[in-house]
Amino acid sequence: MPPWPVSEPMTYDQARTEIGERFGGAQVEDGVPLVVALPADQWAVFARFAKDTLRCRFFAFSTAIDWKEQGLEVVARVDNLDDHVSVMMRTRLGPDVSTCPSLAPIYRGADWMERECYDMFGIRFNGHPDLRRILLSDDWEGYPLLKSYAVDTPHLHYR
Repeated sequence: MPPWPVSEPMTYDQARTEIGERFGGAQVEDGVPLVVALPADQWAVFARFAKDTLRCRFFAFSTAIDWKEQGLEVVARVDNLDDHVSVMMRTRLGPDVSTCPSLAPIYRGADWMERECYDMFGIRFNGHPDLRRILLSDDWEGYPLLKSYAVDTPHLHYR
């Protein structure tokens, strides 16, 4: 018997029910992983819920997508490794919006991945403890993974 409290295993059906009860406006797609689309103002609240209630304590990854005129989308995956339940979180930031709440205060693993999204897409994660470039030099201009970024922009060679 482990020294910590043992709870009943979480299932995908239970996770879907919990999400529906707490986040009625969220769009939940069935499947593995559960895909949950929610507004940016619920991003960090949902992440805390996923960690505490769904027991998704492993932060697998985070990235962003540039949908051109529709704006940026932030995607993150969190996993409950004990019960084999995974949740893919998605939020659309909207046209001309490049701020999103940070998940770094909730998941330590979000730190460098949010820095990478900042570096490549220009997304500012509000509440991030150390938001600065991680891949490119500090004097780099622009954000290379934005579809509006000019691919023929001259840059100094790395070496």
